[in-house]
Order: sequence, then structure tokens, then C-alpha cells
Amino acid sequence: MSRPHIAIIGGGPAGLIAADVLANTCEVHLYEQARTVGRKFLVAGEGGLNITNRVEGEEMLGQYAPKDRMRPILAAFGPAELRAWLAELGVPTFIGSSGRVFPEKGIKPAEVLKAIVDRLTAKGVQLHVQHTFVGFDAVARPLVERNGQQVVIEAENYLFGLGGASWAKTGSTGDWTAYFQALGVRTIPFAASNCGVELVMPEALRVHVGKPLKNIRITAGDRSVRGEATLTEHGLEGNAVYPVVPAIREALARGQEATLIIDLKPDLTEAELERRLAGAAWKERMATVKLDRVQVALLKAFTPMHRFIDGSTLISDVKQLRVPVRALRPIDEAISTVGGIPWDELNDDLSLKQYPRIFVAGEMVDWDAPTGGFLLQGCFSTGRLAASAIQHALTKGRSTT
Repeated sequence: MSRPHIAIIGGGPAGLIAADVLANTCEVHLYEQARTVGRKFLVAGEGGLNITNRVEGEEMLGQYAPKDRMRPILAAFGPAELRAWLAELGVPTFIGSSGRVFPEKGIKPAEVLKAIVDRLTAKGVQLHVQHTFVGFDAVARPLVERNGQQVVIEAENYLFGLGGASWAKTGSTGDWTAYFQALGVRTIPFAASNCGVELVMPEALRVHVGKPLKNIRITAGDRSVRGEATLTEHGLEGNAVYPVVPAIREALARGQEATLIIDLKPDLTEAELERRLAGAAWKERMATVKLDRVQVALLKAFTPMHRFIDGSTLISDVKQLRVPVRALRPIDEAISTVGGIPWDELNDDLSLKQYPRIFVAGEMVDWDAPTGGFLLQGCFSTGRLAASAIQHALTKGRSTT
């Protein structure tokens, strides 16, 4: 009996892991528009390939939105399973001090990608590079173009992993949404996530551009994150900023005031600061709090002058510095995006309700997560779930014929 023919369109993390799963029982053809697969995977690894995170259970789920839709996907294939899969490929991993998971020291991102591609090749997966997805034909079969020639892809099932709209240089432009809309599939416009925020930057603060704000806590909406931020020409970016971007984006979309609440001394309570400052003269109070030059500059920039000079509200200002945000940085600077195909267009197995033979995974789907390994984990997990669902559907279909 011939093996089912499956076409995967998109050679990112979701498509690659799906190909590995499906190659066990199917003839798999993977189509990628670039010269090689995994370009965005390699870009993500430029600062160290943070593949996943050690957290599990509710702590992990709390990083994702929508939590309820991502719950079964991550339960089926979470951080432990991803690390085990990488170990099978000969890529051991370790947990860093922040809980982030990386390949063992000395293993480069390109070597991880090569291990994945070697595995697919050994399983017989056929890689078709420089094949660009350009739409669907009249019966919803994908069309790909190479050297100006369009080809219809014939397969029993199709799995798309075309990415979102961040890092356009890797090919993630989001142009595919027009082709799905032409099929009658609703899409949500992409918006920046895991990106910097724009502030009204006083000139006195600009001399500190490029400098870090270490060991701070940033709160916006119901998210509160401890970490670091960096002053940029436009405002702030960094691992303490990215997780609160959804709350800022929602406030801006509603036309409401968007504000970061920054705790410059998260290790000390207000009561502890009160004890330290008791009886201190004004000139001594700032030295007693022990803020560095960048923190002092930020405090000065966003504290009304009369309050800063008076000094009586120093403790509350240090613990709850209100920094207004005027905008998010553009999509092409974002690490990831939200938007794409909404959940109400999908079945639980990530197939399209209107076209059950078509599955989608990765950043094509409207989910969100912060940096720290959660983005790649989500892409791998959705790709794995969609591939397993295709396998199940094929097995069920053949058992009833």
C-alpha cells in the first residue's frame, strides 16, 4: 500500500517538527521559499538559541494567550518533550540560571538545524527550496511558484507553517493572509509583540541611550515582570518590557492611557526603604536609596520637578514610577507578532473548519507568548499537534475503508 502524500508549506520550527512526525508513516514533501529551511530559527539563535524554558504546568501556561486554547497543545508536547526530541537528534540541552533552556555549550544554532535536517533527510522527507506559496486553486489546493512557473500541490493533507509578520528579512511578511482570505478564511491584522515601547524622551535621558536598567520590575495591566530593560533612542526594550507589551497594546487600541509602572528597587519594600531613610536629610536620601545614574535619570525624567525637589514622595516614586507609553515599535522591529488566523476559524486539531484537510501551525495562528523560550516552544508544540492530528485522521480514515 502506498504511503499517504502530505505537503508541508513553510520550513520553520513548526513545519520541521511536523515533517519529522509525519515521515514515520507518510511521504512528506516540504516546500520553503528561501534557499534553505530554518532561516528565522537561525536568526532567533543569533544571541544564543533559547529553545524552551524549564517551567511547566500552570506557570508555563500563564505565559501564553489564549491560555485555554494553548493548554492541550502544550500538555501534549511541552518543554520536557521538546528537550527529549532534541536529545534524540543528538542535541543535549541545559537549563540556564534564568530557567531558559539552550543547547549544550559549544553547539551552534546551525548545528541544531543541521541535526534536524539530517533526520528529515534520513527519513525520506523531500525538501523543495525556493518554492514560494502564491495562493490556492479553485478547489483549495496550494499553488507554489519556482522560476516563474506555478505548480499545483497534490496531497491528502496540507500543513502550513508560514510564520507571522516579524523579521521580514527571513521571509515572514504575512502576505499569505490575502490567499487565505480569498478562500473565505478570516484573518486578523498582525500587530507587534515582544517589541520595544516608545516614550516621550526628555533630552536629559538621551545621553543614557544604550545603557541598561538592571534588576527592575515593570508592571502593566495584570502583568508584572522582573528583569532588565535598555534605554533606546525611542524608549525601552528588553526582557522586562516584552511580557507587558500585550497590556500596553490593548490600552493603546482602546485609546486609553498606556503606562509602565517601574519598581527601581524590587528587592526592598516601601517599609524597608522608610526605615533606611528615617531621619536622612534630602541630599542623603538619594544616596541611601542607592540608585545608579541611569535609574536616577529615569526617575528625574518621569517625576514632576516639584515632587523630585520636594523629595517627600521619593519612596513611592522609586517603587511605582509611572512612565507613559505613546506607541509600540513597528512590526519589523518586533521579535514576534500576534494576529493571523483566529481560533474560531480552527478545529481543536488546528485544521481549518471550512477546509479540514488544511492545517496551520506556528505564528500563523493568533497566539502570543513572551521571549524566554516560550515562542519557539509554542511553534514546535503547534506543529507537533497538527502533525499528530493528520496522522490520526489518516489512520482513522484507512481503518474505516
